Amino acid sequence: MTKVLVLYYSSYGHIETMAQAVAEGVRGAGAVAVIKRVPELVPEHVAEKAGYKRDQPAEIATVAELADYDAIIVGTPTRFGNMASQMKNFFDQCGGLWFEDKLVGKIGSVFTSTGSQHGGQESTILSVHTVLYHLGMIVVGLPYTFKGQGRMDEITGGSPYGASTLADDGKGGDRQPSANELDGARFQGRHVAELAQALSAARLTKAA
Repeated sequence: MTKVLVLYYSSYGHIETMAQAVAEGVRGAGAVAVIKRVPELVPEHVAEKAGYKRDQPAEIATVAELADYDAIIVGTPTRFGNMASQMKNFFDQCGGLWFEDKLVGKIGSVFTSTGSQHGGQESTILSVHTVLYHLGMIVVGLPYTFKGQGRMDEITGGSPYGASTLADDGKGGDRQPSANELDGARFQGRHVAELAQALSAARLTKAA
């Protein structure tokens, strides 16, 4: 059965919530979804003082296990238009997988969160795409068949590059992912799983 890893980093829980929705979409396509997170780099006392969400149940992923999945969907908040350092640090350890072509031909996809509508949603996703390309992965976004992308009646995340959410309510307060943003995450998870299944089936047919 097709296995999809939802690999994320989340400081305050927004990406964690999106990761769960992505996994729902993967399972809705009949594939196996595994949710894991990358290690935290911020010292415990600093994370506590900053109010980080530290009770996340997802297990910590290892670099070596990435090769065990048919697709990897990456979730990271933005850091000045780029992926979080925790996620970059994890990918920086993939040299062995890169050298042995372990991730070549696997599907990769990305989702994100920002504090505002123009806070780097697209550039953050593209920063991860660059890494996925170097690892030889097949990059998949969020197609316009997800009609929630075209909504103009509310503030919402989402772009053809991947699902996203806005984490700030515009007044300095917390904003959780909206129903439309979660729908986009589920759509992306299902879309990636279906493509991974089709790719696996094609390879089996070719091998036969």
